Amino acid sequence: MVNGRLRDTSLIVDLDALRHNIQEQKKVLPEDSRILAVVKANAYGNGLIPVAQTAMASGASGLCVAILDEALELRDSGIEAMTLVLGITPVKDALIAAQAGVSLTVGSLDWLEQYHRLAQVAKPKKPLKIHLGIDSGMGRIGFTEVDTFKQAVKLLDSPEFEFEGMFTHFATADSPDENYFNQQVQRWHKFVAGLNELPPYVHMANSATGLWHRETITANTVRMGISMYGQNPSGRDLKLTLDLQPVSSLVSSISFVKQLKAGRSVSYGATYTAKQDEWLATLPIGYADGYPRCMTGYKVLVDGQFCDIAGRVCMDQMMIRLPKYYPVGTPVVLMGKSGDQEITATDLAEQAGTINYEILTNISNRVHRIYRQSK
Repeated sequence: MVNGRLRDTSLIVDLDALRHNIQEQKKVLPEDSRILAVVKANAYGNGLIPVAQTAMASGASGLCVAILDEALELRDSGIEAMTLVLGITPVKDALIAAQAGVSLTVGSLDWLEQYHRLAQVAKPKKPLKIHLGIDSGMGRIGFTEVDTFKQAVKLLDSPEFEFEGMFTHFATADSPDENYFNQQVQRWHKFVAGLNELPPYVHMANSATGLWHRETITANTVRMGISMYGQNPSGRDLKLTLDLQPVSSLVSSISFVKQLKAGRSVSYGATYTAKQDEWLATLPIGYADGYPRCMTGYKVLVDGQFCDIAGRVCMDQMMIRLPKYYPVGTPVVLMGKSGDQEITATDLAEQAGTINYEILTNISNRVHRIYRQSK
């Protein structure tokens, strides 16, 4: 996809903030704890390779991705850190993972048996690194019965496998109501108790657990996802317990400015009509860049002042109402700080009726990423 390097619209990625967030999490964990940096979905929109490199340099012990292709991109870029694919990989592709030293999530005995048979024929040179997923209540993937889980562990004694880890994922760790979370923790404990010896990586804590349920962590590894990017997993439901700094800022600039006469309308559907003469600016960003069309009627920041979006957000451009004349090239902040004001990913999410995760991951590859760090 085309990268808009010659357009004044960018996602500013603060790698110092990323480093700070990882170190903040490490401070409150036991000394021997590990952090796995979750860099799936292009590192939540921030750029897979630069974020992965910074995370590893900042104390992370490994990386998590969603699909095998993401893991292979890390390998192709020279990143050899432990990398776990969190989703289910087809058995037919598992030999590729074994060769690349990529760890795979397995959630069924049948999957292991199929790979065992495949490996007997293919005779891979390296064992396949396995993390057994436990479905403690997420209902997505993983073992649901301890007995079947034990059978899987027994099969992992085969030379074709390396039993590297086990994990679960919580559905409501970011909720003020802890009942369901506690039920999942109890189920998790039953699986852990079923082993005589634990694998090297035991991870039950996602971002929310690492923030609000540290006392419940019976594992040696935390998966740091949205919190690594300085965002609150709960939106505004729970107050952050760590000093997290936002990593991402979405910025643009005025590409065209004019005085709109009273009675004239703006954008598709002519939904906005000027009540008086006013200054109108056009920005080179739209919903094809991941700035949602439903943000129509919201605000951006110009020179530390909130400015209304005028009319519907277009595919590649949008218009805003200015408090006074500003020249072409004037910076505009759609997410981030300007002066004493700030628009957060959570602010945008609330306006769009979604979550801050979706705001970040929807920013398209056409938006040029600029990386900033002090060292």
